Amino acid sequence: MPIQQKAAPGLPFHVAGGVLGGSRKTFVAALGAEMDETPLAPPPLVRASGSRRRKLWEIPHKFHCPVIGVCFGCDELRSLMAKVMHFPRDTSDFTLHTTAVGACEERSRLAELLHKTLEKRYQLALRQFAALKTNHQLQLAWQQAVAAGSQVPAALWAVWTHPACDARLEQEVYGDIHMLQHQIGSGTRADLRSLQALQQENGELRRQLQQNQAAVEQSRQEQATQQQALRQQLGELQAELAAREAWGLGLQRELAALHGELPDLGPRRELAQQLDFAREQLGQLRARNDEQAAELARLRDYASFAEDSLAALSRLADGAAETPAAALPATDLGGKCVLCVGGRSGAVHSYRSVVEQSGGRFMHHDGGLEESLHRIDSALAAADIVICQAGCISHNAYWRVKDLCKRSGKPCMFVKSGGVSSFGKVVDAAGRVGQEA
Repeated sequence: MPIQQKAAPGLPFHVAGGVLGGSRKTFVAALGAEMDETPLAPPPLVRASGSRRRKLWEIPHKFHCPVIGVCFGCDELRSLMAKVMHFPRDTSDFTLHTTAVGACEERSRLAELLHKTLEKRYQLALRQFAALKTNHQLQLAWQQAVAAGSQVPAALWAVWTHPACDARLEQEVYGDIHMLQHQIGSGTRADLRSLQALQQENGELRRQLQQNQAAVEQSRQEQATQQQALRQQLGELQAELAAREAWGLGLQRELAALHGELPDLGPRRELAQQLDFAREQLGQLRARNDEQAAELARLRDYASFAEDSLAALSRLADGAAETPAAALPATDLGGKCVLCVGGRSGAVHSYRSVVEQSGGRFMHHDGGLEESLHRIDSALAAADIVICQAGCISHNAYWRVKDLCKRSGKPCMFVKSGGVSSFGKVVDAAGRVGQEA
């Protein structure tokens, strides 16, 4: 059996580091020690032999207070003590606590009950700490538990009952628990201040809630009044609707009577519908006729352009060698690129010949007849001189070319006629302007 430290009868015992039941001088005199100004040294601890863990009554008695206070709640402690002893119902929590601490000094029914409860509750932590074999490992595990703050009760019980725990580590754990209790008390005071602030805030919120409830009630009454007015209005509208329905039924009866008096009303209505349809078709035919007339005029213009082009080509083919020098451009374009926008489709080849004979490069865009208008941008960017056949392009193409030339600063010549001679004169003029520049 392990050797126990037993106090003399009537001695006080430690509660959270203090002395309960007598003064310090009384406690020192009972132990036979001299009173001086140096701190009291803890009594020597006789450790349990072997490597087994210690029981609750085998650890130093001053540690019983932290164990009971940290590991057991007041209600739980009251319930456990009621199983082994009788006490008045109005017994204070402090009296129960000090009674339990005193009962743990030696083996008793209450000490055994508390020991079994701690062993069962912290069996997982006990298995984890059982793997630690040295005092240093125990110290590190305890420091980690204190830093985490969530497993302090389990670590406290596992360290103080561990066979490798020495007196130095016991005192370190005791000091940490003592300071934690101070911090908890300080935190409790802060919580009380926070509680008071929350109570004041709660009162203000209650006042605001009452005001909001009054406003909601007033709004509810206003809505009830409005709903009553809407119900009354709905009743009036329903009565008016019933009157209109009755009036509609009367009109239907009158219409039926008219149908009886005019038996040919149906055929007349069909004829009126057919007349409207015929008028609509006539409008469509007239629009189509206008489109065809415009297309015919355009084709006639193309035919005229084609005849002129064929004539010009014939003259060029028959008498190209006899063409006087005055008919050809008298200037040299010097390799400049000439963009022709529009013109007669049959004369494009002739336009190209005029430009190339003048030493230039030729580009052509039909002005939006078949080619996309967006292609004018890239063609104009590559050109040095622009010749716009104003009479043979669309309005959109005309304004697009004019705007692009204005922004880019490139020379732009406008020609009303699509003839080859007119084109040659414009090319000659553009070349002269370039030479003068």
